[in-house]
Formats: sequence, C-alpha cells, structure tokens
Amino acid sequence: MLIFAALMINKRIFFSFLVVMALVAVGCSDYSKALKSPNPQVKFDMALKLYNDQAYIKSMPLWEELIGLTRGTKMSEDVYYYYAKSQFGAHDFYLSNYYFKNFAKTFSTSARAEECQFLAAICSYNLSPDASLDQTDTKTAINELQLFLDLFPKSALRDSANHMIGTLNAKIESKEFEVAKLYYTTEKYKGAVNALKEFQTTYPSSIYREEALYLIVKSYYLYAEGSVPEKKLERYRLATESYITFATAFPKSDYLKDAEIYYEKSRRQIEKLTASN
Repeated sequence: MLIFAALMINKRIFFSFLVVMALVAVGCSDYSKALKSPNPQVKFDMALKLYNDQAYIKSMPLWEELIGLTRGTKMSEDVYYYYAKSQFGAHDFYLSNYYFKNFAKTFSTSARAEECQFLAAICSYNLSPDASLDQTDTKTAINELQLFLDLFPKSALRDSANHMIGTLNAKIESKEFEVAKLYYTTEKYKGAVNALKEFQTTYPSSIYREEALYLIVKSYYLYAEGSVPEKKLERYRLATESYITFATAFPKSDYLKDAEIYYEKSRRQIEKLTASN
C-alpha cells in the first residue's frame, strides 16, 4: 500500500510538472510570436502583460521595437511611458531617468507628465551615494526635485519632494563637514581653520556647528604651537578668541572642558610671550 501511495504521489507531481512546462511552453510561444509579429498591437499587449507581471527585462525588446513602430501615432505615448516604467522597475535608474525626462518633455501636455518628471527625480535620488562618497549625483537629484517643484508647484507630491531635498542636503552637509574636518585630522591646521570657518558660513545652523567651533579652537592652538616665533602671539590670541566664541555658543558642550585646556594653555603662552617682549 505504501509503495502504491508513493507511486500515486509521484504521478501527481509528474503530472503537475508537465502542466507547468506546457504553460511555460505556451507562454514562450506567445512571446516568440509577439516578437515576430508585424502588428504593433500584438507586441503592445504582450509587453503590457509582461509589465503587469513585473517581467520588466523580458518586456524590453518589445517596448524598444514599439518605440520605432509607433512613433507619431496615438500609441506612442503609452509605449514610451511603459518603457520608462519598465526601466524603473528593472532598477536601471540612469536609463529610466533619461526616458522619464524625455517623456515629460515630449508629452508635456500629458496627464502623466507630472508623474514622469517626479519619477525622473526619484531615479536621481536613488542614485545618490553614501555621504562618504562623491556627491555629484546628490546635487543632480536636488536640482531635479527643485525643477519638479518649479514646474508643478501645486502638486500633491510637493511635500515628498521637499522632504527628499532636505534629506539630500543633509547628506551634502555631512560630506562637506567631513572634508573640512579632514584638514584637522591630517594636521593641516591652517587649512582646518579656514575650511571649518567656511563650513560655518555655508551652514550656520548645522548640527555639526558645535564640533566645528571646538575644532577651530584646537586647530588654532596647534597651529600656533607649530608657528615661527614671530607668529605665535597672534595665533594664540586667535585660539583664545575662538574659545570665547565656542563657549558662548555652547556653554554646556561636552567639548567644553577639553577646549578650556587649550584656552588656558594659549593664555599662558600669551602672558609669557608678552612678558618677554
């Protein structure tokens, strides 16, 4: 009985396998026919079915053919739209960005133009790298999101666009702070002071302002330490002045005790140098 039951189960599995293979064969046959068909509607129907099934890559050859076959016809808008969306679905954000922007330009009066302009910006947003890397693509994404807001100021998507711009700006801010901080890390203290001050000017309300002000104090002190004798007095004074700026802005900072050490050292050096003069 056990052997018989096993055979019956195996037969059912085998039969199911044959059914699946037959369906696949039919599907492949339909796809092949659509590829070979001279009828744009046959190709479009198959491409749309594949798109709806999320078989984006498989749909590409059909959409690519249809772009040429339907140019100048009523079907052209649908073809271009779904081709761009298929590229997006396949996560090819460079190509989908290009085709979404092209759609919005070519079919500017279409009800889909707003969506495509937004999706073009989303592609650039997805291409934005980690804050530690080059931020060229991040700046491109900000520009494209701003363009979307300029073109569609009353869009229901404006809040999403503004939120993404904020996220991207924070990433650039983080990158620029790390670049400025690198001067300090590599012991280029004059460059550190200049870069950190420039950062503060650009981002006066930055979350990194506290650390930037502290690093300016420390950089001025270390810069003075390594200076020629005739420059030391001036640079120690700059260290004490920068400490006062820091302590006034952040009187409860975790960096305050450490910064105070550099202030006291600078003050003693000023007294010493002044007395010797």
